[in-house]
Amino acid sequence: MTVSSSTPLVPGDTPGAGGVPRRRGLRLFSAFRRKRVGYLERASLLIVIVLTVVLLVLPLFVPNAGKDVVGAPFIAPGGAHPFGTDSQGRDMLARVLVGLQASWFGSLAVIAFGVIVGGIVGLIAGVAGGIVDSVLMRLTDAALALPGTLVAVIVVAALGPSLQNTLVAVAVTWWPWYARIVRAQTRTVMSLPHADAARLGGFSRARMAFVHVLPGSFGPVLVAASLDVGSVLLVLAGLSFIGLGSPSPAAEIGSMSADGLTYLFNAPWIALAPAIALFVLSLLANFAGDALRELAD
Repeated sequence: MTVSSSTPLVPGDTPGAGGVPRRRGLRLFSAFRRKRVGYLERASLLIVIVLTVVLLVLPLFVPNAGKDVVGAPFIAPGGAHPFGTDSQGRDMLARVLVGLQASWFGSLAVIAFGVIVGGIVGLIAGVAGGIVDSVLMRLTDAALALPGTLVAVIVVAALGPSLQNTLVAVAVTWWPWYARIVRAQTRTVMSLPHADAARLGGFSRARMAFVHVLPGSFGPVLVAASLDVGSVLLVLAGLSFIGLGSPSPAAEIGSMSADGLTYLFNAPWIALAPAIALFVLSLLANFAGDALRELAD
């Protein structure tokens, strides 16, 4: 069997029927294994994957969402309570993990909403062109001109403080960035020779969008989304910090840090533990995004 030289194979690939290499996912794994990605980025990506699994099964090990009183108030970190206890005697480690769970999956939900809505808007604008493109992009520009955090504060203030309302408020301001990315990528793909050949072959615009444009836009959108996680985490924590998240005793990173400011000098771990956990998670998410960018390149 002969393999076409027009489609290079990475080491470890074996051609299938007709000389077609294995799927792109295997090539990405091979690139990961061949150390195209730095040690720090690879370790961060693996830690983020493991942490996501741990947070998924967290309710099995932390009943009642960390609201139970487990000891005396203000126990210093160590022993049975690695992060200490808060002013009510609740375990800070359990509450920090519950807060990270809400922040992590909340940020993923916000980004997923932004990718879907922004992707649809950008895809329609890029494929349709003309007046449709102009109208949709002017609407996107108008959304980008709005101060996102201020709009989120107004939305939460109107709907009432809760985690769900906070997620809605942030999500409605996050889609324009992805609309811009997908629209730019769509226009680039639509100008390539293989897209011209598809048009001459009688492909409809819908078929062009799903067969040629979407696969070409997946990489840049994935990279942008992965690098956005840290920003969304900080925005959600900031809104919770000023009292727009779920009311106490719900465990949220921002509200726990705000509550701990009262005891900053005699029990600093109450404020610092959730803040440091959020910082580490945001840092890991950024390094994991760098790893995905290297793999996509």
